[in-house]
Amino acid sequence: MSRWGFVGRTDELDRLHSAVDGAEGRGLILSGHAGIGKSRLLREGVSALPADRYAIWYVAASTATAALPFGGLAQVLPAEQPQGLSPAGVLRWGVEVLQEQAAGRRIVLAIDDAHLLDPPSAALVHLLARQENTTILGTLRNGEQVPLPIRALWTDDLVEHFELAPLGPAETANLLAAILDGPVDAGSADRLFRLSAGNPLLLRELVLAAAGGGELDRRYGVWRWTGRLELAPSLTDLIDTRIGRLEPGVRAVVELVAFGEPLGLHLLYQAAEQADVELAEERGLITMVRDDRRLDVRLAHPLYGEMMRRRCPVTRTRRLQARLAELLELVGARRRGDLLRVAVWRLDSGTAQDATLLLGAAAQAFARYDVPLATRLARAALDAGGGFDAAELLATILMFADRPDEAIRVLDAVAGEIDCDQRRSRWLTVRGMVSYWGLSRESTVEEIAQAGAALTDPGDQARVRAFEAIMRLHGLDGTAALRLARSVLDRPAASVAARELARCTIAHLDAARGQFRSSATAIARVAAEAPHWRSDMPYLQLAMELARGTRLALAGDLAGIDAIVADEFADLAGAGDFRLGTGYLAILQAYAARLRGRSGEALKVSLGACAVLATSRVYAGLAQAERAQAAALRGEAEHAAEAMAEADRTHAPGMVVLYPWLEQARGAVLAAGGDLPGATKHLGDLADRLRGDGFAGHEVLVLHDLVRLGQATAPVGPTCTDGSRRTVAQRLGELSEQVDGVLPPLLARYARATVAGDDAELLAVADGFAALDLPVWAAEATATALRELRRERAASAGAAHQRLAGLLGGCDQIRTPALEALRPALSDRERQIATLAAAGVTSRAIAERLFLSTRTVENHLQRVYSKLGITGRAELPAALRSITGHDGTEPA
Repeated sequence: MSRWGFVGRTDELDRLHSAVDGAEGRGLILSGHAGIGKSRLLREGVSALPADRYAIWYVAASTATAALPFGGLAQVLPAEQPQGLSPAGVLRWGVEVLQEQAAGRRIVLAIDDAHLLDPPSAALVHLLARQENTTILGTLRNGEQVPLPIRALWTDDLVEHFELAPLGPAETANLLAAILDGPVDAGSADRLFRLSAGNPLLLRELVLAAAGGGELDRRYGVWRWTGRLELAPSLTDLIDTRIGRLEPGVRAVVELVAFGEPLGLHLLYQAAEQADVELAEERGLITMVRDDRRLDVRLAHPLYGEMMRRRCPVTRTRRLQARLAELLELVGARRRGDLLRVAVWRLDSGTAQDATLLLGAAAQAFARYDVPLATRLARAALDAGGGFDAAELLATILMFADRPDEAIRVLDAVAGEIDCDQRRSRWLTVRGMVSYWGLSRESTVEEIAQAGAALTDPGDQARVRAFEAIMRLHGLDGTAALRLARSVLDRPAASVAARELARCTIAHLDAARGQFRSSATAIARVAAEAPHWRSDMPYLQLAMELARGTRLALAGDLAGIDAIVADEFADLAGAGDFRLGTGYLAILQAYAARLRGRSGEALKVSLGACAVLATSRVYAGLAQAERAQAAALRGEAEHAAEAMAEADRTHAPGMVVLYPWLEQARGAVLAAGGDLPGATKHLGDLADRLRGDGFAGHEVLVLHDLVRLGQATAPVGPTCTDGSRRTVAQRLGELSEQVDGVLPPLLARYARATVAGDDAELLAVADGFAALDLPVWAAEATATALRELRRERAASAGAAHQRLAGLLGGCDQIRTPALEALRPALSDRERQIATLAAAGVTSRAIAERLFLSTRTVENHLQRVYSKLGITGRAELPAALRSITGHDGTEPA
């Protein structure tokens, strides 16, 4: 584990530096809670100041020096003070001594924990702040008594006063990545952020405790926290200091809230004395949160709850939980989550005997995608005599907890309880789901079809057919899938869940075929019916998201991807450890980042998806394929090939419908490795296969990849009667009239403009790509235009360089064949001279630095201008940026 580096706080650091060297040069006092990072920010800011310009003194006040006159400034004042001076004279002497030591430089006095300064030191600091050549920087801890001279610093407008806020989620994730030498998966980073409440000191103790307890695991370079927390002594001491000593009544309040939060204030008043509740709030242990018309009570910090729950004796814990359940049962379960809370309290207190209560709570937890909690409750319901219904639910949950073998055992144990078509249909579909996707048994489709045909009830038969339809789709039998799905929609007896699952199958198939409008309409209908199917089939959300994600990705609708990644389902899935959900959404997020040129983010997020899906094969291959694409975009050929091999190893046989994404990634990997002929042949064969399967939506993007490789005139498809074959550009033109959306016509325009060498049309297409937030493709179109302009030695090449530089400036490191083809073959000497000239160094100065004649430098520059297709030095910086992403000559 690395040393805790300084991450984030850029704005705050800039504000601190501005307080020193800004126009006014006023000081700055930082306030904040303990551990928020005030001291570290002050140290980092002061250490960056040049000692030749500033006389810098850094002091740390403490309780040990608070009672000693000038103890707080003992580190900067001489040990011996003049005798016989009045108090005012001593203060003037202190100012004169520091001015003398500064030797004409501006004084910067930084005081950590300024609230602990003794009175004389505080008075001297205030006097120094009034000097024209002195800047005071300092930190204060919230809740502490501040000496009046220090408080007067900002009330007298001598310094600014600034409250330092906790780290945000992104800053916390960056800090974790810096410390652990690698990214942390989004779910773990979010949980650690919430537990630490953005406090770096608490975050540090949490990470040390997790690492010391072996609760941090690294897969595919991504760290994942199990969620189990060991309260190490240092962490315990830190929380103890914050909580302080508790009176019995206040302790009872804090314990009740720890086990029951969020707890209605009216409910808390029935279990504790009102005076104790008020005292707990006054001491900052609990806080009131308005939720609609109810006032809820929560702990002021999440770690208070961890501490109180760990330290509470088992017997008292069970008594408190039973009491909370009784109170809520007495007032009545008024809110949707109350049933779930009562069941958990009953379960944890050992008083759970009602299988119906536990089963209903388990269904609620699963509908919220809280897989661990749903598993506990469903197992308890089964143990309490819940029978077939409990077993069915438990097996379903175990499937999504990556425990398919156990799920099969649970289902087979209740096979003897199947006494009607309804139970048989539910048993068949759950067992089929576990067998097909959990255990990758492809024969399951035929088995479920045969068993479903024996059912007599139309509604029960429709449920089995809906599952068979989506299995057929995932096995790439689109014709049968469509027929089955339509038959389900045609049956009035079909349940809402069965109908909407069938609709998801049709929506996914429509998306793959490029019928985006009908796909969007179907998905909107499924989403609208969610309240009616979620309690019966919450995992239907996955089918809906797969259909929706396929449509958005094929249509290039990145804003739509952003919307579903930020949707409530993403939050619920992440909080509830619903890995298939979080994993798939992370794949979509990486896809959007890649098309936006954010290759670093794409690689990081795809690695996170690989880690989350490591124990599940449903989307594992897709995650690895996206990782391969991200690595290929960055030009990391070896990494891309490794990820592609993992995609082949982990791809599930029951998810053949995903083959277009995997095979498209394989083409990118071949190209990144330098095998352009191999990539061209592979993508051409893939386009033929997609055309045969009717997947026009996918075919458009694969053909576009061929255009990006410079193969717009390559032949594709079958041989015509005259012996000829269509070109890639011609086939794209045909598909642009068949596939919905604004993207296909734009891709067809790009292909035609590439064939024609029409630089004006290529630049217009680049503008179209940029408007769709597709800067990588925009940059490639601009680069293609620029190659034409260079050949023509057109005067507009300089402007095109500017445009390309702007596009690449908004991207991370990207290396694609289209961009690589633009890089001119500059010699080492030409690179060196071009770099210096772009930085504004004159030809004479370059000649002196490199021991050349000025004429030689000018000759080299003329050759550089010719190779870059520009007319002079003024265009050189943009030209270099356009081929490298920065003002140098090596790849960014």
